Amino acid sequence: MYALVKTGGKQYRVAKDDTILVERIAADEGAQVILDDVVMLGEGDKVTIGTPTVEGAAVSATVMRQTRGPKIIIFRRKRRKNHRRTQGHRQDLTLLKITDIAEDAKKLAKPAAPKAAAPKKAAAPKTAAAKKTETKAETKKAAPKAAAPKKAAAKKTAAKKAAAKK
Repeated sequence: MYALVKTGGKQYRVAKDDTILVERIAADEGAQVILDDVVMLGEGDKVTIGTPTVEGAAVSATVMRQTRGPKIIIFRRKRRKNHRRTQGHRQDLTLLKITDIAEDAKKLAKPAAPKAAAPKKAAAPKTAAAKKTETKAETKKAAPKAAAPKKAAAKKTAAKKAAAKK
C-alpha cells in the first residue's frame, strides 16, 4: 500500500518503512507524527483519489531526527558598480520514517502518553531542591560593597597663545 501525502507545500509518495526528508515539523526525535493530508491512496489496482484529500485517511510516521539541508549561496551583484552581496541559507528539515498507512485514521496507534507522565513526578522534587539552593546563593550576592564616591579631577588651565604679528 502506498499514499501520496502533502506536507510543507510538497507532495511525497510513501509506503510503509520509507524514510522521507520533509520541511521542519515541530516535534521531538522519536515522537510519532500523524500526517492526515492524504491526497491519494493506492494498493495494487485499487486507487482512491481525494477531492482534494481522502476522507479519514492518515499516515503515521516517527521523527528520526531534526536536521538541516545543504548550504545554498545567494549572490547578488550590480554590474559596473562594484556592488556585491553574498548570503548563505540552510533549510531546516525533518527526517521521517513511515510506520503505518491507514484508510481509517482511528486505526492508527496513538503514542504512549502515560509513560511520559511518570518521570515528570519524580523530577519535580529535584527542581524544588535546586531552587532553594539558588535562593541561598542569591541572598549572599545581594550585599555588594558600597563604592566610594570619586572626586572630580581638577581642571588645568591652558596657557594663552600670543597673537600672531603681521
